[in-house]
Amino acid sequence: MKIGILTSGGDCPGINATIRGVGRTAILHYNMEVVGIRKGFSGLLENDYTIMDEVALSGLLYKGGTILGTSREKPFRKRLFSDEDLPRKLKQHYDDLGLDCLVAIGGNGTMKTAAKMRALGINVVGIPKTIDNDIWGTEVTFGFDTAVATATECIDRLHTTAESHRRVMVVEVMGHKAGWIALHSGMAGGAHVILIPELGYNPDKVIEAINRRMNKGKLHSIVVVAEGVKSLGGEKERPAFYLSKYIEEHSDLVCRETVLGHIQRGGSPTAADRNLATLLGGYATELISNRIFGVMVAVVNGQMTHLPLEEVAGKLKTVREDNPLVIQGKKLGISFGTED
Repeated sequence: MKIGILTSGGDCPGINATIRGVGRTAILHYNMEVVGIRKGFSGLLENDYTIMDEVALSGLLYKGGTILGTSREKPFRKRLFSDEDLPRKLKQHYDDLGLDCLVAIGGNGTMKTAAKMRALGINVVGIPKTIDNDIWGTEVTFGFDTAVATATECIDRLHTTAESHRRVMVVEVMGHKAGWIALHSGMAGGAHVILIPELGYNPDKVIEAINRRMNKGKLHSIVVVAEGVKSLGGEKERPAFYLSKYIEEHSDLVCRETVLGHIQRGGSPTAADRNLATLLGGYATELISNRIFGVMVAVVNGQMTHLPLEEVAGKLKTVREDNPLVIQGKKLGISFGTED
């Protein structure tokens, strides 16, 4: 068999380990040919590819980013100024390459595109990738553990500065629609307030929580906020800057904000992410060898499995209020900005 691999969407620790897991399993165990498609779906549209062998797949396990490059091209998106049939071009180039299957490594948008490609008659297997951990149907995505570890280390470092200067440090982490990174890094980093998009928050409740700490002689506080969170007022400003300004304007507290940004995406994956990526890649190749297409590989109950792409596409896995970490956090006195 001959398979193609592409990576789409934002970069993420563990992508290269996944490429390695797919490619080496395909070549060494199943005697398949492997084609690496550069720049995501843009590469398939432009016929930009490279033949991958054992040498090309060496040294990838610990390397961040993606050796194939990536893009946010959405070939099924309607374009106002072009009547070019991009879906037809995808299918044509897939056929011209003589591929038996395409492995699409990406996030929610990639899984939606993969589902549409399946409807065109393209054999495709999706591998979920995102630091946000918000892809529906799988318990965990590679990149998440690394992002949480990076954010937690940064929070740890901010504790000492906050304590030394008796300040409130507002730390903004990634997560547009889901608060998994904020929740896990906030809990692991000993944050005193954690704000996530799913719950929203009242800034006055945040001030109350910080003042309660001050009244107990605890003179510094760490607030972890997801980038997509909005207060009950629905402001459009970046949450770290909005909240820091609000706290200083409505209290005697001194704030400093820190936006971690893309640092959470870069660097080498953790051991957990390397192993997860390897297992997902190997399992995807096993599915292809058995001619099981139109699915996304997933982790369910700790085991490798797969789900139909049509079932996964367009859905989001978010933090629920009954999440064990949310419940335990409240028992520990951590504020989620919504307390009565």
